[in-house]
Amino acid sequence: SKVSAEFNMSSLTDIIFLLLIFFMLTSTLVAPNSINFNLPGSKQKRVESTRNTDEIRINKRGLYYFNDRSVSIVELEDRMSRMSGRGGAQPVVVVYISPQANVEKVAAVMDIALRYDIKQVTASRK
Repeated sequence: SKVSAEFNMSSLTDIIFLLLIFFMLTSTLVAPNSINFNLPGSKQKRVESTRNTDEIRINKRGLYYFNDRSVSIVELEDRMSRMSGRGGAQPVVVVYISPQANVEKVAAVMDIALRYDIKQVTASRK
């Protein structure tokens, strides 16, 4: 009696197809955590007035500046809550970010603006 040196591949292909189906089904169920950005678009043809625009700067050391005045994150949130309470047009904030700024500091500012329904424009440098 001789031993056969052949290998049956049919069971291996079944396992591969089952794994493929499993990963296809589970990948559609996973929702990535992401940040909503207001990307620039061309919906409006006129330019909005900048008199309601405030500036927030985040430098490379992680310090916050609101209209060229140094503030803490708590003071920044307080000022932004007062901005949203003002009557009139929706407030707009321009966030100037240093390229070396910490991502968590930027995300904190964006989270506060989102919480108080403030439009935000992000810029890398002033």
